[in-house]
Amino acid sequence: MKRGSTLFLKIVVCVLALIALAVLTFAMWLTYNVEGGGAEYRPIVIGMFVGAIPFLIALWQSMKLLILIEKGTAFSDLAVDALKKIKYCGIAISIIVVLGSPYIIGVAHEDDAPGVVLIGLIIAFTSAVIATFAALLQKLLKNVIDIKSENELTV
Repeated sequence: MKRGSTLFLKIVVCVLALIALAVLTFAMWLTYNVEGGGAEYRPIVIGMFVGAIPFLIALWQSMKLLILIEKGTAFSDLAVDALKKIKYCGIAISIIVVLGSPYIIGVAHEDDAPGVVLIGLIIAFTSAVIATFAALLQKLLKNVIDIKSENELTV
């Protein structure tokens, strides 16, 4: 497969990683430079860092998947493993957001900011959809690999 066809997706994955790191850096800076110390927001920033770990792992697995597609080895067990890790990362992000929601709701209620709760719900729902889609692709790819190996045995 031509290298240029996956180049755009690789750039998008890198930009997403840089945006995530920039948001984390800004959140950390903002928390420690807010008047009064911003202590009430530190659990949210900690949750952001914990949630960023599976997000960055999923981006790394996406990059590995794009490299496999580029090499022409997309129908391999390595691709199935990458999709499985993306699925688990999506589930982990959803769980982290749902577990942090009570605290976020409390802070949003004090600050009268209902949009923050909506953003958390969107993140949890999007992560669950990505995990479901990755699981579907994983199952489909595993079936294709099994059929391919059966056909190679019959020839």
